[in-house]
Amino acid sequence: MIAAFKSPFLLFQELGMTELLLIALVVLLLFGGKKIPELMRGLGKGIREFNDAKNNVRKEIEDGMKDQPATTDSKNA
Repeated sequence: MIAAFKSPFLLFQELGMTELLLIALVVLLLFGGKKIPELMRGLGKGIREFNDAKNNVRKEIEDGMKDQPATTDSKNA
């Protein structure tokens, strides 16, 4: 029976240096030397946008929690 993985990151915990070099070589062969910087730049922009959105949501939740006790106090008064 096949065991189910709890997290996709568990798959990458046991990658050694040889496997990482092999993956890098395959990426280099598939995309070529000139495309890799463009791919990494796009990946960086995507990660930055994701983190910005995550931080905005966190800030909105924290601001909402700060405002909530003030509104409940005015209702009780």
